[in-house]
Amino acid sequence: MVIKNAEFIVSVADPGKLPDLGVPEIAFAGKSNVGKSSFINFLTGNGKLARTSGDPGRTRLVNYFGVNGKSLVFVDLPGYGFAKVAKSEKAKWGNMIDGYLTGSKNLVNVFVLLDVRHEPTSDDKMLLNFLYHYNIPFTVIATKCDKLSRAQLTKRRAEIANAIGVGTGNVFLISSLKKTGKEDILARIDALTEAWSADRTEE
Repeated sequence: MVIKNAEFIVSVADPGKLPDLGVPEIAFAGKSNVGKSSFINFLTGNGKLARTSGDPGRTRLVNYFGVNGKSLVFVDLPGYGFAKVAKSEKAKWGNMIDGYLTGSKNLVNVFVLLDVRHEPTSDDKMLLNFLYHYNIPFTVIATKCDKLSRAQLTKRRAEIANAIGVGTGNVFLISSLKKTGKEDILARIDALTEAWSADRTEE
């Protein structure tokens, strides 16, 4: 697919008030500072679309972005993990993430972002177990691949796949900084949206 344009649509603070835009949604999830906003900006070619920050935990709402005239929607979920916020705030973010994942009518896939340099955290594994439990399809994206050599990447990709119980080919390597891995992700999005359209046609 070719992403020609992208625009901010809405931010949602209440998981009980999720918009139903009638088009496929791909959600982006990951721990704070894993690079979700940078990845969204990289995919869309719009460096100012999703707000990026060096401070963990800046995404506090469920943010919707329309792609190609709102024929597809990217949904940026709050980061989880080590953000320096009160436990009550973290619990609220967790409820928002859970509420979106179980409440969206148009979610086709969750892009779970993991930092390629580190082992998946307990929070990462909790999210993946949640997705398995609710039978929500997901794709694993290993970010910050510019930080490692090619040999290190091959090793880390296999280690991540083993740690979370998926095939090595199901771990996509990307670098928003070096602009690598984009074509594989766009091809994945193509396949997901085509499957969504085919399912709707059958209905």
